[in-house]
Amino acid sequence: MVKILIHGCNGHMGQVVSRLAEADEQLQTVAGVDPFPGGEHSYPVYQSLKDYQEKAEEKADVIVDFSSAKAVDELLSFCEETKTACVLCTTGLSEEQLARVNAVSEKAAVLKSANMSLGINLLQNLLKKASAVLAEAGFDIEIVEKHHNRKVDAPSGTALALADSINEELGSAYHYVYDRSGRRQKRDEKEIGISAVRGGTIVGDHDVIFAGEDEVITFSHRAYSRNVFAKGALQAAKFLKDQPAGLYDMSDVIGG
Repeated sequence: MVKILIHGCNGHMGQVVSRLAEADEQLQTVAGVDPFPGGEHSYPVYQSLKDYQEKAEEKADVIVDFSSAKAVDELLSFCEETKTACVLCTTGLSEEQLARVNAVSEKAAVLKSANMSLGINLLQNLLKKASAVLAEAGFDIEIVEKHHNRKVDAPSGTALALADSINEELGSAYHYVYDRSGRRQKRDEKEIGISAVRGGTIVGDHDVIFAGEDEVITFSHRAYSRNVFAKGALQAAKFLKDQPAGLYDMSDVIGG
């Protein structure tokens, strides 16, 4: 049995995680943390991690985090102090926060992923193989991501992770371009264009386009519900429980 704490339990993703965890016999949600009201839960909900630390009768093995970038600083400090393992799913972190994640992982097990779905993590591997062939053949690379109108960070962490997978395979020779509105010049052959769309209730769409002479190859991933992210996060929590301090990602979970 893996005891989890859901950080951001009243948010859209937090509620999905809560529902799926309750149906999983290998998991027990012992607490939630969220400063904002919302939803009914079968476990106690605390306003902050400090409140949880002082009042909770049962402690979690792993924290599953779907909160916000501004809540991550307190989370990392808590994990560092208590050495509690954490599945960190929040995106849009600053460079300082990313550096802090690395530092905390020296004292606690931290699994960080821009996207928790199996499909996206498989796609990253496929893109490495494709880019090794297509970039050399002169194909231009563009990424278009689409999300719901409540998402505050752009481009998505997943889009950046896909771009990073390609760029790493290409020796980090490429740079990213997010907005061409102020540019009056032709496309640089060493750029990866990344565009963001925000609207409606789109859960998460990502298209990676390789555009060459007279042909276009597109890799697409569509998430039709938040369940895919929650399932991946809970699978990661099971994996992380008995791991030593260190920085992990979904490839460790799926064996990639």
